[in-house]
Amino acid sequence: MQHFYYSLLLLIDIIILHFISTCFLFLIFCGILIMVINLEKLEKKVLIILKSLAVLFIFWYSSYFRLIPIKLFKLDVTHLSFSMKVILSTFSNIILVFILFFLYRKDLKKDLKKFLKNKAEYLDIGLVWWMVGLFIMVVSNFILNNVFKAGGANNEEVVQKMIKSLPLLMIVDAGIIAPFIEEIVFRKTIKDVCSNKWIFYILSFILFGGAHVIGSATVITDYLYIIPYGVLGLVFAVMYQKTETIFTSMSMHMFHNLILIFLSIITGFLR
Repeated sequence: MQHFYYSLLLLIDIIILHFISTCFLFLIFCGILIMVINLEKLEKKVLIILKSLAVLFIFWYSSYFRLIPIKLFKLDVTHLSFSMKVILSTFSNIILVFILFFLYRKDLKKDLKKFLKNKAEYLDIGLVWWMVGLFIMVVSNFILNNVFKAGGANNEEVVQKMIKSLPLLMIVDAGIIAPFIEEIVFRKTIKDVCSNKWIFYILSFILFGGAHVIGSATVITDYLYIIPYGVLGLVFAVMYQKTETIFTSMSMHMFHNLILIFLSIITGFLR
């Protein structure tokens, strides 16, 4: 019975992955359709699509960067402490940050210049949409916990254990580095390819929500947490769309994660 249950979870993971892959293929199709209509921009669009695909591929398999210190220091992967997992996660994320910065350095510099010039206005927009997203997240989590009896998201439980093991490093990794990576991967790469804002919003919801649940689900109801995670991805996409600079959503993403990390540290200290 237990074997059947885990097989079912694996099947659901595969189905969701196929669904996300289909969505991204639809995104590519939309890009190709635009290119066919406007042949003058064909070469530029092809490069953008290939670049976005490469970034998603690198992100999805970025955990393999952890093999560098694992092989170098001959670590036993079967007995890794949560502290070591945090260190390895930070290591792989730092490498990914350098790769993403290299690929998008020109766009990031341009976006940063625009953000700094209008930061008060853009942060106001970001704060309003973050509060909207936070409210919907709280309501959806309440419904999931009390109506569907889903319990807490397994991904969140793992993060809490990592914060408890190395809180200062998690402030850097989950509070600053992760939002930088996720905004590039789940917002910029999609927006660069997709000019339709509604498709951009939908894909940001699905990909961001799915990435935080797929692979960490231990019970079927864990997949319902795609909704609250997806809502957060959606409001970050709206911020980016409205301000036309990735640093608005990136700043609010960092703000959101840092608040949760500090709350976790404080509550853990008071217990």
